[in-house]
Amino acid sequence: MIACLAASSLLLALSSLQKPGASKPWEATDVPQPEEIVVGGDEHMRYLLHVPDKDAKEPADGWRVLVVMPGGDGSADFAPFVGRIRQNALGKEWVLVQLVAPKWDDKQGEKNVWPTEKRPWPGMKFSTEKFLDAVLDDFAKRRKIDAKFVYTLTWSSSGTTAYALALEPKTRITGSFIAMSVFRKEELPPLKNGTGRRFYILHSPQDEVCLIKFAEQAREELTKAGAEVEYKTYEGGHGWHGDVYGEIKTGIEWLASGAKPKKDPKAKPGK
Repeated sequence: MIACLAASSLLLALSSLQKPGASKPWEATDVPQPEEIVVGGDEHMRYLLHVPDKDAKEPADGWRVLVVMPGGDGSADFAPFVGRIRQNALGKEWVLVQLVAPKWDDKQGEKNVWPTEKRPWPGMKFSTEKFLDAVLDDFAKRRKIDAKFVYTLTWSSSGTTAYALALEPKTRITGSFIAMSVFRKEELPPLKNGTGRRFYILHSPQDEVCLIKFAEQAREELTKAGAEVEYKTYEGGHGWHGDVYGEIKTGIEWLASGAKPKKDPKAKPGK
């Protein structure tokens, strides 16, 4: 489990194209710079907003939102990679909300990058569930959200947390793309909550960091609980390999193919 938290060297390479003399380590040369937002003045509650164009017209039904929780240390350093996902894998109706993992102490990043209600970390001020709610509340004040399309994209250290977010009784998440991650149902809300919810699970048979048995168990257990699961494998072992953006596009399109009318379950009355 601890090894599964390590950042993929490929991902770090994907994030390495920085502006000369950049003031922030995640500024890149080939993608638009995201807007950095701090929710409620709390520096532990930061996210980066990736949009197709600063002047892009808002879709009539609102923006489709892909919440990205990076693997590895979950830091802002993954912004270039996330920006390329927005640029190469999604249409103009999508925005990417990249959560930046809060760091509660020096040891946390080795064991529990994205703590949850059922898998907390000593001293944390909020769980990832509360973090996500606060970010979506903040984003909804800035732009209209199409509640049918609120997905997560996670890998490695963040994948297990994505299962927890998707299985909350009143989750806002309508689709989950989970790659190269562990699955431990004892750390999750009841799997029956997943009835009718959509999961795209991607894993490599050669993965020696997060073994493929976790993905196979997730497919079996979630399907048995009534979830809609698409399961795909790729060659190359742990990390993103091959046609990365094409694979992400395929997964997001599969999730979107089953979109159903939905109102935000946590919206204030009248919205």
